[in-house]
Amino acid sequence: MNPIICSAIRSKQVIRLYYRGGFRMIEPFCYGASTAGSELLRAYQTGGYSESGSPSGWKLFRVSEISDLTLTDEHFESTRPGYNPKDPAMVTIYCCI
Repeated sequence: MNPIICSAIRSKQVIRLYYRGGFRMIEPFCYGASTAGSELLRAYQTGGYSESGSPSGWKLFRVSEISDLTLTDEHFESTRPGYNPKDPAMVTIYCCI
């Protein structure tokens, strides 16, 4: 478990990270594990690189593929349309808003 991710979720702090080809700015909402045991992070991406060409919106990140994770000085609101704290992609939740 990554304590930096849980700290960012608790403090509603924007994260900058590198994932699959580029840097992204995200609002972390839910961090847990899948049925296969992979650590996952559900976040709302607000900017940066996107494989799909859509840099804004809900994304699911495999924590094992994240690098250069840093906390920013920015904070966000605790609500976004479409957020489900009982994320169906995760069977274990370490921390969430």
